[in-house]
Amino acid sequence: MTPLTRILTPTGMLGYGFPEQDFWDCLEHGVDAIVVDSGSTDPGPYLLGTGATLVPDAAYLRDLRPLLQAVHRYRVPLIISSAGGAGTNAQVDSMVELVKAIVAEEGFQLRLAVIYADIGKDVLTQRLADNQVAANVRGEMPTPGDIDATVALVAQMGADPFTTVITGDEPFDVIIAGRAYDPAPHAAWSMSRGGQPGIAWHSGKILECGGACAEPKGGGVLATLYEDAFELTPMSPNQACTPLSVAAHTLYEKSRPDLLPGPDGVLDVRDCRYTAVDERTVRVTGSRHIDAEQPSLKLEGAKVVGERAVFIGGVRDPILIGQLDTLLAKVKSYLGAMHPELVSGEARLSFHVYGRDAVMGDLETATQIPHEVGILGEVTAPTAELAKTICTLARIGVLHLPYPGQLATAGNLALPLNPMDNSIGPVSQFSVYHVMQARGLDLFPVTRSTIGAS
Repeated sequence: MTPLTRILTPTGMLGYGFPEQDFWDCLEHGVDAIVVDSGSTDPGPYLLGTGATLVPDAAYLRDLRPLLQAVHRYRVPLIISSAGGAGTNAQVDSMVELVKAIVAEEGFQLRLAVIYADIGKDVLTQRLADNQVAANVRGEMPTPGDIDATVALVAQMGADPFTTVITGDEPFDVIIAGRAYDPAPHAAWSMSRGGQPGIAWHSGKILECGGACAEPKGGGVLATLYEDAFELTPMSPNQACTPLSVAAHTLYEKSRPDLLPGPDGVLDVRDCRYTAVDERTVRVTGSRHIDAEQPSLKLEGAKVVGERAVFIGGVRDPILIGQLDTLLAKVKSYLGAMHPELVSGEARLSFHVYGRDAVMGDLETATQIPHEVGILGEVTAPTAELAKTICTLARIGVLHLPYPGQLATAGNLALPLNPMDNSIGPVSQFSVYHVMQARGLDLFPVTRSTIGAS
């Protein structure tokens, strides 16, 4: 079979690092495009709410330099989506500045296209009035108060904005895009080269996580696209894609295993076949895409709801561990008497007991009593000062309040950090997490420039 195109994704997330020599070796064997994701809502809403990036600039610069060198040396285009983590206009512009700095240092010239994803609150308000916004999974609609409090609002672009740039009359070397549906840039490149939508979207769904589809997982992966199939080979020679590892990753982050919805329709993988081509490569066939009658966009917006402070400590007394819930309830009661904000709900105190039920909470099924536990105390309050004050008193309460059968006269808690109580900044909350009809909207403006040496 003659390949339509080859896409290399060297890492599942820009800034997470990748084996550079394996990257260069892979390029030597032929690559048509480098596509890498840079964003996620996995960390929650704080990237949107605070403008923070997923990794520091130093990590982006480390990954970007070889990528841009490859663009210059091999004339292979680079596409970066969801720049900075949340994909806001500000994060896109920040990524552009990093790229410009590297290009200037390297002394070469590149043609840059930038796609923005911020949307105006007025657009959401009007679409709400037109009944073109769906309730979220809890049946909630965004209220005028939610929209007003939102500090950043983006829409997950599908394939079309990328396709417009890729197939347009103006050439490009690098695309930096705002918030995007993770597989969208990969699918857009594949379809622009003649790939069937099902093959394009399925390969993109796996590619966007890099070598997570390999054994052992990590690093990058190369996809070779054919008319009715795609093949996946890990970037590093010490990894292998297997039918099981690739099929398993198809199910990753999805609520059902057979129909995978996206902005442009539904990926149907019910008839897929995963076949080993050799000891490191898997071929996938049977992927179909069911086009949506009404394209949609997922909206992501965040607001800041307070400030957070935390402490962490450990308990090894089996007498205390056996009645820890009673002590923690006593601490909450003790603090509630001093801080009415806790009683009113204006402030909040939570304890996460690691080694027992911190991950699963009330759903935990394990019943054994551990020999030690870690306690993370978390306080959210309207101001950093109040959060820190309550956090300090909570830590003192856990450390010093008595409990029945206590033998020790010193502290109950081993504290590994100094300072013991730490303010960690604003607390964000998703204020908008809804799907909106996309037809009739031009939400993703594109700018173009030539950067670097003239």
